[in-house]
Amino acid sequence: MKSEKRLAEAIIERLRAAGQEALLAGGCVRDLLLARPPKDYDVATTAAPDEVLALFPGALAVGAAFGVVVVTDGPAQVEVATFRSDQGYADGRRPDAVTFTDARHDALRRDFTINGMFMDPSSGNVVDYVGGRSDLKAGLVRAIGDARQRFAEDHLRMLRAVRFAAELGFRIEPATAEAIRELAAKVAGVSAERVAAELERLLTAPPDGRHVGLQLAADLGLMEVIMPEVTAMRGVRQGPILVAPDPYRAVHPEGDVFVHTLLAVRELREPTWELALAMLLHDIGKPRTAALREGRWTFYGHERVGEDMARRVSSRLRLSALQTRRVTWLVRSHMKLMYADEMREARLKRLMAEEGFEELAELWRADCLASGGSAAPYDALMARYRAMAREDVKPRPLVTGDDLVAMGLEPGPVFREILDDVYDAQLEGRAAARDAALALARKIATEKCRPKP
Repeated sequence: MKSEKRLAEAIIERLRAAGQEALLAGGCVRDLLLARPPKDYDVATTAAPDEVLALFPGALAVGAAFGVVVVTDGPAQVEVATFRSDQGYADGRRPDAVTFTDARHDALRRDFTINGMFMDPSSGNVVDYVGGRSDLKAGLVRAIGDARQRFAEDHLRMLRAVRFAAELGFRIEPATAEAIRELAAKVAGVSAERVAAELERLLTAPPDGRHVGLQLAADLGLMEVIMPEVTAMRGVRQGPILVAPDPYRAVHPEGDVFVHTLLAVRELREPTWELALAMLLHDIGKPRTAALREGRWTFYGHERVGEDMARRVSSRLRLSALQTRRVTWLVRSHMKLMYADEMREARLKRLMAEEGFEELAELWRADCLASGGSAAPYDALMARYRAMAREDVKPRPLVTGDDLVAMGLEPGPVFREILDDVYDAQLEGRAAARDAALALARKIATEKCRPKP
């Protein structure tokens, strides 16, 4: 079973043996020249799709109309595309028609110069018709040819430009950036799934890249189109106000909510998509709840307002129900750990038992650091969390609903209240054995079920 690299090389060898021209193409060439491991390998060739299919029985004609065939070997897969030119993009995404052509014309129809090069894997020679190598050296993301035409062909390319700049630590070439500013509104016509995929890659890029990419997306007008809730945080003041002489209470010396949010996203360590999105959205409720009270800005209830807004954003991005639950729970809960030292032990253990607790803790850590605070409270909490056995955080309940039925109680709303109270006592060590838990359940049941005078 071959790796994708070996599979791509084998495909090129077979195509050349059949008299065809074949080269590595696109992003894998860029990454190889940057000494980065390519995420995937693509091959471009003079062979037409039916010729590729004849040479590789079992290959998948996933886009034969556009000259694209996928060759697989176990889990490895490589796209093999016929050199082509594109004619018209009526839908702002796909070409209306294609003409099979040569490498030079194929390069000219691609998006950015750094993605428009070819490479011979056997010799390492690079075929560059668009100046990609010089832009790689200069650290530039530059559209091939007329930037406005490239972005009119596929509106998502504007977000891709920002994402490449973020991932690679590059700048966007001035004329390319200006074209994005002019055409940013057209991103509204891109499907939610494609926008979400680009946003995910941006938010999980290297830390400085996330910060730069989000700032770029805002400065170029893209963020206002895809997520106006985020740009609404610009200019919303939140400090510097000393709430308490305590590192647990951050003072927000960084300025407005938007600046804070970008700093917080940067502070995350290898976040999942859901965590990174929740971090981006954790304070989106602040513009709607801002109020100046007794000389300081307050945002009472912003986490609940933010939860509703995050749910709408998640729906707009077509996130799954599971992803939406995690994002909204993180937004709703992001203030809770600030008061961990003041929580009853039962409440803290219940929070620690939540499936997303470690992500919530990481969000809190990044939030503190982005607010001018310290990671010391996070470190102390996580030391306590790791010291607790999982069973200690979420033990099996000593009293169940069956026990309450056996006591003669009828199932109803009071059941949950009794079970919750007993379980809290169990978590706090006030009812550590079953007999004590049952006795407490009887006592609580008597109090809650006593007839009112």
